[in-house]
Amino acid sequence: MDQKVNDFMQKINIEFKNPELLQEALTHRSYVNENPDTPNGHNERLEFLGDAVLELATTQMLFNDYPSYPEGDLTSFRAAIVRTESLAEEALKLELGQSLFMSNGEEATGGRDRQYILANAMEALIGSIYLDQGFDVALLFIKEKIYYKVQNIVDNRLDIDAKSKLQELSQEELKITPTYSLVSEEGPDHNKTFTMAVMIGDNSFGEGKGDSKQSAEQVAAQNALENWQELVGKYFPANNA
Repeated sequence: MDQKVNDFMQKINIEFKNPELLQEALTHRSYVNENPDTPNGHNERLEFLGDAVLELATTQMLFNDYPSYPEGDLTSFRAAIVRTESLAEEALKLELGQSLFMSNGEEATGGRDRQYILANAMEALIGSIYLDQGFDVALLFIKEKIYYKVQNIVDNRLDIDAKSKLQELSQEELKITPTYSLVSEEGPDHNKTFTMAVMIGDNSFGEGKGDSKQSAEQVAAQNALENWQELVGKYFPANNA
């Protein structure tokens, strides 16, 4: 077994019966393209399975934990929990990107930190845990590593589209409509990472990265919301008087 696989197994504290499943979950397509003799293939089939396991697990927990909320709200909460940015954030905490097998070219263009690669790998990891350990262990992993943030999402309605929420807040408190500007774009045409800034007046209220301008704007808006009071106090002190 590859040392990288063994180290990651210890990190997540799950002893795989079949470590090859975990190795497959950690293998990006680019690595197989560069190493066609890779025995277990890349992680996209496990990603497909893990996506379904993640949706079922979060649906079950939301259904049990929030009996007073209607279906529409539960759907919105679930979408916020399992969205690409959320999964990538948790993957970074696990240093999942550093454990991936990927091509030199993919790594050179920032693949280990790319949100959609991390999110897809997180789903593949869940798929491998499900196959090797069963649904209950996968459910516990999801609860500890992903679902834990649900109360904050519910309390602060972080499931609501961040750009819409920021626009409503900014217009209400400052009478200014936020605008977005491109800070940078990196990578080849088929695999770009965009950095967008959200501006309120002449002031930057946050930046965000994403694999599209739209997703980067959402991250920037969310950053602005999370730091709203501090930024308003800094740039618009009269509003806090």
